[in-house]
Amino acid sequence: MDYMNSFDISASGMSVEKLRMDLVSLNLANSKTTRTESGGVFKPLTLVTKSSQLNFTSHLNQAYKVGVSKGVEIQEIVEKDSPEKLVYEPGHPDADGRGFVHYPGVNTTTEMVEMLRATRAYEANVRALNAAKSMALKALEIGGQ
Repeated sequence: MDYMNSFDISASGMSVEKLRMDLVSLNLANSKTTRTESGGVFKPLTLVTKSSQLNFTSHLNQAYKVGVSKGVEIQEIVEKDSPEKLVYEPGHPDADGRGFVHYPGVNTTTEMVEMLRATRAYEANVRALNAAKSMALKALEIGGQ
């Protein structure tokens, strides 16, 4: 049995969840950024992923073919469609004519929940990888006797 498929699937999941955690960190770090290099307010980012297999049947049909893409793939990184927060701060250098400052639409509670979800998904992929590794080692022990 080819355990490398299991390793590849878990590795792709861990890579995606690491990137998701990086985006959450970026969003939280820029939650008060009122001016970017392009001149506008920072737009929070999110990750769009897709399964590299269309369905379970296609996965089974192609499972024993070499070089078949497995796991999860990053489709794109997109800006979240969240409204900006208006805060009345007339002394702020980025305040508009009415004294309101436009802050990014970063919801720290949502970002923290996303961080926890990414952490749990990463941990689940590590457990799956360790289980596959353990099964491969047991198979080698059986074969070596």
